[in-house]
Amino acid sequence: MKPETAKIDVDAPKAPKRFIFVLLDNFTLLSFASAVECLRIANRMAEAELYSWALTGDTDDIITCSNGVRFHVDSPLAELGREDVVIVCGGVDIQKAATKKMLNWLRREARRGLRMGGLCTASYVLAKAGLLDGKRATIHWENHDAFLEEFDEVQLTKSVFVIDGNRFTTAGGTSSIDLMLNIIADDHGEKLANAVADQQIYSSIRTDQDTQRLSVPTRIGVRHPKLSQVIQMMEANIEDPISPSILAREVGMSTRQLERLFRRYLSRSPKRYYMELRLQKARNLLMQTDMTVINVALACGFASPSHFSKCYRAHYNTTPYRERGAHTSRLSV
Repeated sequence: MKPETAKIDVDAPKAPKRFIFVLLDNFTLLSFASAVECLRIANRMAEAELYSWALTGDTDDIITCSNGVRFHVDSPLAELGREDVVIVCGGVDIQKAATKKMLNWLRREARRGLRMGGLCTASYVLAKAGLLDGKRATIHWENHDAFLEEFDEVQLTKSVFVIDGNRFTTAGGTSSIDLMLNIIADDHGEKLANAVADQQIYSSIRTDQDTQRLSVPTRIGVRHPKLSQVIQMMEANIEDPISPSILAREVGMSTRQLERLFRRYLSRSPKRYYMELRLQKARNLLMQTDMTVINVALACGFASPSHFSKCYRAHYNTTPYRERGAHTSRLSV
């Protein structure tokens, strides 16, 4: 028999704070569920209705998330109360979800002074509506490069979440928990926020100072300080690649030693590993932006489109032009 939880005493508001979750087509269920569960558990722990929520979207019927689960919205897009908090939930194919109707609705509600945020890739939609200009923000790491290329008025970070004035954004996944715990702590104190975290077996609450990606050693499964340092330099210099000889000199070893290090731990040369990083960024830009293939090539350190196309075909077994065309066709379906 599960023991009853201890009530957390808080000053309950006269009316619950209402969150309006805007579900975009193909939104990520994990980000949405992580956020709404924090609100539910906060109410349970306080034994009071501190928060309420409702679902809306660019329809008056059903919205499907990226894993196929279907949600009935409570109402279509409509004028909200001035105290409502809007949370846009994004996922895959986010460009397709940034419809004219959605952007206009967000702009209209923002003009009325509502607090707004985006989970996962929804930062893209807020930025497309011009609601993040001059603000600090974050987005899922996979969309980071494309976002940087398109929205130079936004101060993009790699934090798990960012709160800047009346705008907030998260990187996706469980970062929604960190954001909501921060909001709950601001509203009703850290004791309640910590109790909500405990209920979710969430033992390490992150702040806006924490970055979203695993460290290089954890990602590559190798804990070698010089190898990690070289990979960090590669990731930070995609547009202007650094030669292996300079990379080696920067970490105090010879080019031959660097070659052996990469062969031993990653089964490829430094040059090959660097090329794969650049091609991965190129693929993200092709699929997430409207940049021309030539501009994608330049952004990823390729001096000519022909060289870029040759390298891309060798790695992905298709050309950049076909990749772009196939992705565009899928989005238009």
